[in-house]
Amino acid sequence: MKEPFEVQEFDKITCNPDYRESSEYQYLEESIFNDFVKFIEEFTASDENNDALDCFSIKHVRGPGRIITTKNYVGLIQMKDGNQIQILPKIPLSIGEDCGNKETKRIFLKMLRCMYDFQGKVFNTSNLNIDNMNLYEIFINMFLQEVTHLVKKGLKANYISEEDNLSSLRGKLKIENHITKNSCHKENLYCIFDEYQINRPENKLIKSTLIKLKNITERIENIKSINHLLAYFEFVEPSQNYDSDFQCVSIDRSMKDYELIMQWSKIFLKNKSFTTFSGVSFSRALLFPMEKLFEGYVAKHIRKCFREYDWEIKTQDKGYYLFDAPSRKFALKPDIVIVIDNENSIIMDTKWKNLVNKERENFGISQADMYQMYAYAKKYKTPNIWLLYPLNYEMKNHDSIVFESTDEDNVTVNIFFVDVENIEISLEELKIRIIALESK
Repeated sequence: MKEPFEVQEFDKITCNPDYRESSEYQYLEESIFNDFVKFIEEFTASDENNDALDCFSIKHVRGPGRIITTKNYVGLIQMKDGNQIQILPKIPLSIGEDCGNKETKRIFLKMLRCMYDFQGKVFNTSNLNIDNMNLYEIFINMFLQEVTHLVKKGLKANYISEEDNLSSLRGKLKIENHITKNSCHKENLYCIFDEYQINRPENKLIKSTLIKLKNITERIENIKSINHLLAYFEFVEPSQNYDSDFQCVSIDRSMKDYELIMQWSKIFLKNKSFTTFSGVSFSRALLFPMEKLFEGYVAKHIRKCFREYDWEIKTQDKGYYLFDAPSRKFALKPDIVIVIDNENSIIMDTKWKNLVNKERENFGISQADMYQMYAYAKKYKTPNIWLLYPLNYEMKNHDSIVFESTDEDNVTVNIFFVDVENIEISLEELKIRIIALESK
């Protein structure tokens, strides 16, 4: 197995050998670099797939020449020749150094589990040697743990319509087929009937995913786990049409255990992650937006942090629009709304961006973000607005940053830095500050 080329978000990558030892650039072998460029250009050339622009940029710089800059997407790109590019989050440690790869992966996986539309329940990294595993193998293991959890609880069955020539009546007689097939065999009856079985679309897709992953994974532990799980799917046929079977997937209360597994199956079977990448140059690309990961990670821990209070906590609230006439337009969707009572609420919005210790530049806070916070304050009729950014070295131990409008406007935007590595301790500090303001 080839060792992955590892970079972090916002890193600059060059293939110029003169910059092999540079602290500013990451050096990548020219052939792999060119394949990487081909991948990006393949998708940026299409309006349908120009999400690649959100993940990478390519430009020429005097000195190193052409460089690729990673943006705020993390994950893994695996090429058909076996070369891998692994992009990890940029997370500072409290001791003042970047996290080692092992700890970075652990934090990233914790954040992944908290993503709103990708919430895992049973994934456990404690027994994995993730320091020596690339992200794709870790994702495979996540899927296998979910399927293991499912088979322990039992595969779901349902009634599936069948038809067959039988010696006795079962269900209903299908007249047309009976006449056509049994004109010379009066002893038979062509019947259509419902049979209760596990050979349903969801299980077909899982079996197909297991078969595919068995051919992909290079870890003996994963292969053993797949062989063990396939025994539970002995009477399930592999999916013959992924699109058709995914359209038939039905997730209700009784099928809740299938929800995450179906998301993983779509990723593996259709080469789709939270981006839409799968092209001629690359066999797999699993990339996740750090903005969403940070948002979900903070929201989950906010719920835990404030559970002692009888407050309603909403995520991605859709209660207000910027304009209400002639019809409601431009929905406002703050990341977190804490409803204290009918008259008091707290608005929080997360931004995955490193601020800078330059007051004259507004610490790097965008004007658009402040306009957004002002709109939240006015529509929700609350002065309590919090902008949450990840803690970085430059802003560590910085004094509180508070933006206040006139008494007439009565809008206050508080800046808080979330220590992603020590999020429980960090949000406890946030809670203390919020309670202190509420008690005034």
